[in-house]
Amino acid sequence: MALPLHGVLVIALEQAVAAPFCTSRLADAGARVIKIERPEGDFARDYDAVAAGESAYFVWVNRGKESICLDIKSADDAQLLQRMVQQADVFIQNLAPGAAARAGFDSTQLRSANPQLITVDITGYGDSGPYREMKAYDLLVQCESGLASITGAPQQPGRVGVSVCDIACGMFAHAGILEALLERQQTGLGKGLSVSLFDALADWMTVPLLYQEHTGEAPPRVGLRHPSITPYGAYACSGGELVVIAIQNEREWTSFCEQVLQRPDLVADPRYCTNVARCANRSVLDDEINSVFARLSRTALTQRLQQASIAFGAVNAVADLAQHPQLRRTQVATASGPIELVAPPVRVAGEQGSLRPVPALGEHSAAIRREYRDDT
Repeated sequence: MALPLHGVLVIALEQAVAAPFCTSRLADAGARVIKIERPEGDFARDYDAVAAGESAYFVWVNRGKESICLDIKSADDAQLLQRMVQQADVFIQNLAPGAAARAGFDSTQLRSANPQLITVDITGYGDSGPYREMKAYDLLVQCESGLASITGAPQQPGRVGVSVCDIACGMFAHAGILEALLERQQTGLGKGLSVSLFDALADWMTVPLLYQEHTGEAPPRVGLRHPSITPYGAYACSGGELVVIAIQNEREWTSFCEQVLQRPDLVADPRYCTNVARCANRSVLDDEINSVFARLSRTALTQRLQQASIAFGAVNAVADLAQHPQLRRTQVATASGPIELVAPPVRVAGEQGSLRPVPALGEHSAAIRREYRDDT
């Protein structure tokens, strides 16, 4: 059975994480993705060497692609890339601000030459505004967008432990490309898309932004607690292990008081009878909860939580994730041998998907050069 994007050609002048994340998901769906690498390779190949000698980042976001090494400052290689783009359905780039246009790959001009082409420019801050020429990387944008200011413990800001700016941007670009492909089926025309790391994270920051603008204060950093729902966070049981609980509505609050805390008197206590009241009295409520949890083993506590249908979880380490009974894995081939990756999140009924290999640097250079040679 052909995959949904079979026959779609994507030319990716890409590096690092945001654009490669997007194109790897297009490749998973069957698109032919030709990755353009500088002669020394995408610098993400050298971020680390932890995956059997391969970069964990590179393996994760470059499966299923073909790799060709081009020096786009060379006239011959630039012309070769122009011929490739002429036949492409999608052209995506995330070079430094203005670099693609200076090399002759301005998205507007490319669409003029190939009206069916969908172009995608991924930038740090967008193509307008005072920051448009600034380089941007994940941690910088986590800080610029205010995300770091609401992340971590009360003592200091923190970085989210994965590259959320790159991932968010890549996800929005992926969705935009799929929408543009559907629209092209109706109009026959491509279109120009642009997505920035900052815009992607700003969208994710909508709730904290609304809090700031409507209350005059941002949500506080509260560690393993939710800033605006209580009780929703980590509490210690008698053995010291942390258990995370989440109360989402008044029905659950009643069950929690009656069956877990065994304190039915707290249900209608005016300090706790609504979520707003509970948040206003968070510290005294935490004392009530801690006084009960401290007397219960993890087993006894989780039994009560299950019986009361209260959501709970463990504060796991990455090593625990590796052994988690819900974790699905799949294998991908690399030049250094097979690597176990996390299976793609979307499951298709009745199908067992597999990932195509991660390319070695320039693995397909000779074949692609022959395919797109100038025969004139």
